[in-house]
Amino acid sequence: MSEALRDRVVVVTGASSGIGAAVAKMLSEEGARVVLAARREDALREVQPELEASEGSVVHTTDVTDRGQMGALVERAEADLGPVDALVNCAGVMYFTLMKNVRVEEWERTVEVNCKGALNCVGAVLPGMIERGRGHIVTISSDAGRVVFPGLAVYSASKSFVEALSKGLRLETAGTGVKVTTVQPGNVATDLLDLSGDGEALELYGQPTGSKVLDPEDVARAVIYALSQPEHVAVNEVLVEPRDEPV
Repeated sequence: MSEALRDRVVVVTGASSGIGAAVAKMLSEEGARVVLAARREDALREVQPELEASEGSVVHTTDVTDRGQMGALVERAEADLGPVDALVNCAGVMYFTLMKNVRVEEWERTVEVNCKGALNCVGAVLPGMIERGRGHIVTISSDAGRVVFPGLAVYSASKSFVEALSKGLRLETAGTGVKVTTVQPGNVATDLLDLSGDGEALELYGQPTGSKVLDPEDVARAVIYALSQPEHVAVNEVLVEPRDEPV
């Protein structure tokens, strides 16, 4: 355990499974006080006992697409643990879908969670961070924010939005003490693939390559690396790829 994260208050959205759960566990191992947020309270309650210091953590049911719920999450974190030092936004959805199949509901859900959710996260924590002169906003983006993949046009567009938003925020907050990081994973072994209902897109573009893909813990280590740097050091972007699936 390093001392960099000890007793820091970190809110993790999308903490009920996958990358979010791995980030929450690793933060707890580093001594951080973690606020676990996601839509599924029962799943959050299963993650909480696995934290190194579960008694110092908080569970709060939150839908990032609801601005009011994000505000309530930050209020709860500050009331129970203190000012939010960092937010790690892991909430996201991914649908393989062909544009010609016009799966509008999946398009809209992607924009709601990945784009609007990111904005709600920023809006909930940024004023307090600027006022205190310190803070760190980390968003789990994707290599799809750098390269557009077939079958993932809308998802790629949403992650390009996240990248542009983060770059603009980083420029605007220079000199305020706030850091802004995007972590850009490639293929990760999570249940996101199970969301896709477009069988044609999955058949064309969603099949395993046979390469060893990333585990959620691999991405979590990148988050910890970014959060653990000295105050004057900013890790702006981290691209984390399976070795045999470069972009």
